[in-house]
Amino acid sequence: MGPVATLSAQDEKPTTKEDTPAPVEIEKTPSTDDVEIQSAKAQAPKKFKVIFELSTGDVELEVARKLAPLGVDQFYQAVNDGFYDECRFFRVVKGFVVQFGINGDPKVQQQWKDQPIKDDPVLFSNLKGTICFATSGPDTRTTQMFINLSDNSRLNNLGFAAFGRVNKGMKHIEAITDEYGEQPQQDRIQTEGNDYLKKSFPKMDYIKRAYVVGRDSAAK
Repeated sequence: MGPVATLSAQDEKPTTKEDTPAPVEIEKTPSTDDVEIQSAKAQAPKKFKVIFELSTGDVELEVARKLAPLGVDQFYQAVNDGFYDECRFFRVVKGFVVQFGINGDPKVQQQWKDQPIKDDPVLFSNLKGTICFATSGPDTRTTQMFINLSDNSRLNNLGFAAFGRVNKGMKHIEAITDEYGEQPQQDRIQTEGNDYLKKSFPKMDYIKRAYVVGRDSAAK
């Protein structure tokens, strides 16, 4: 069976790997009180590195703005705002992707969810170790993303614009537990945050802290 793009009313997932759903983002969530995004939207550097301190070990990402300018600017701001700190890997499909990017605080998540960005053209293939935004359709990227665990270049034709790659620590990505697979419900993560994930999926791996190398990297 060839790759089929699936958009679910419940999930934000990529599809491919035969009939495995692609990373698509939840489409609707109940509203919550607004919170301020800490920094104004700024253009990211041409190239930069990001450290993910994971529960499995540290990972270094290498990002290039020219590959997906809108997506990279969004990622850069989110990392600098501490958005990905304590984010859980709520969807892990062995040999396909690890997916993350729903903030543990529902109020913070809703604020970012309400600010989707337009799509970038696909200029960089979804090879093993590349990072890309998940989506629920055209121009719906917000904060959810995935790291490819294998060559998923078939996702290119579905509009998934990879924008960087794992430079160091891929073994720590591959060590992320797949015990819970696709069991976590995105709508519950959106509304209940990390309280739901910690209680229902206690062994789930997560990002302890994410930061741009050379930009207040020593600060917590």
